[in-house]
Amino acid sequence: MLKHWDLFLAPYKQAVEELKVKLKGMRSQYELKSTHSPIEFVTGRVKPIPSVLDKAARKGIPLDRLEEMQDIAGLRMMCQFVDDIPSVVEILKERNDFEVVEERNYITEKKESGYRSYHVVLRYPVQTIEGEKKILVEIQIRTLAMNFWATIEHSLNYKYSGNFPKEIKERLQRASEAAFQLDEEMSKIREEIQEAQVMFSRKKEK
Repeated sequence: MLKHWDLFLAPYKQAVEELKVKLKGMRSQYELKSTHSPIEFVTGRVKPIPSVLDKAARKGIPLDRLEEMQDIAGLRMMCQFVDDIPSVVEILKERNDFEVVEERNYITEKKESGYRSYHVVLRYPVQTIEGEKKILVEIQIRTLAMNFWATIEHSLNYKYSGNFPKEIKERLQRASEAAFQLDEEMSKIREEIQEAQVMFSRKKEK
């Protein structure tokens, strides 16, 4: 049974590793041009088998149709500024090595919990010894502040199984607004921040 799951997850693992290299490479190209990179850093993971099975049960997805699940393979692209997020989305849509099949904007349309992020679902072709296999990959694009909030909320979600006490729920919502306010304030002094970062980088190179 474990071998079966290893075979099933193999192309997803391959997709995550390949996309991490490609997307990190985009950041390197900005650095070589000495221009601001809208990509701060990239992380990726493949859902553990218990999480895949749990979500399939919750969503009523039959085991023979798990390929329909959009986030078995997942990446996160972090941005310094909210304004960088549309730029990253456009960069992804312009590439010809995968296809963007769905977008979900949880920044302008935040979730009730306070969750903010921009989700892009790709159809990515993986080359295997049995030929090409196209799989779905979800990329979450968010600022560092949004990621901090989402990471905390995700941990608490496991503790309370989604049934947050009223006080915790209200504090999370207030924290979400505070994180978004931080992002907006940083956007207002974006030029100053970028100028300072360039000066700091030059100083390190000396």
